Amino acid sequence: MKRFAAAVALILAVPAIAQMPTPVPAEAPADPNAIPLYPDMKAPKGSTENWVRFGKDLAVRNVTVPTITPVLPDPAKATGAAVVVAPGGAFMLLAMDHEGWSVARWLADHGIAAFVLKYRLNQTPADIGEASAYMGKRMAESLRDPTAAPGITEPRATLDALAALKLVRAGAGKWGVDPQRVGMMGFSAGAMTVLNAALEGKGSDRPSFIGYVYGPMLAREVPADAPPMFAAIANDDSLFPNPSYGLVESWRRAHAPVELHAYERGDHGFGTGKPGTTTMGVLPQFEAWLAMRGLLTAKAAQ
Repeated sequence: MKRFAAAVALILAVPAIAQMPTPVPAEAPADPNAIPLYPDMKAPKGSTENWVRFGKDLAVRNVTVPTITPVLPDPAKATGAAVVVAPGGAFMLLAMDHEGWSVARWLADHGIAAFVLKYRLNQTPADIGEASAYMGKRMAESLRDPTAAPGITEPRATLDALAALKLVRAGAGKWGVDPQRVGMMGFSAGAMTVLNAALEGKGSDRPSFIGYVYGPMLAREVPADAPPMFAAIANDDSLFPNPSYGLVESWRRAHAPVELHAYERGDHGFGTGKPGTTTMGVLPQFEAWLAMRGLLTAKAAQ
């Protein structure tokens, strides 16, 4: 268990492993509102998701059938905006509570329809001990060169993100959503997934805006019509040390709208905010940015 805690702590970049609750295997939570992204897709024979609990927080490995779960606001305060929320976990795990459902509930409480994306992952051993060794080894190899993109990727996650956007827009009427104001917010590997959806999606198939939270800040090729980006990272991020803000500069060079919040402290994996640091402002600042751009009103920003 300690080895697994250390491996997953590395994935989530929890600063103090000693303070981290011991992970225990968990049953899959009831999620009656989950919607399969691909109704005809079946899990491979013999495969199963592996859930684990860290204190009160649930995480999952070995996702093979992707879903989205709507978390909707009170209709009386709904803004019509929507956000697909992509949790992180090095493409080997999804921090469903820490970077998924907790984020979605906050957004819904503030009038923004949220849809938690459970996307497909790299396969890991079902056994906790074997999984810890495997994930730790892959993470160490992936992050050996901080100036290069992480070596662990999952192209299917990008496909799932684009499919989620399409599904939300198709159901916009029943969910009270404006299809022109459907964006994404991702954390760590989820941020990388959101970024890929923004850069690889074509025309109306890509997100209307993105929230890019503690993803790598490496430069990318960015088209002039890239969607607006809200970026947030802590300057003491231990997983993605950022000697520069290359990604933000890429957005600026393309003359695409971008806002950066670089917090003094918070490390990696602060989720909705690490108490005692200014990262506690990440969701209120994201909401304020959406409001500034006119995305929380019926008429989208120019």
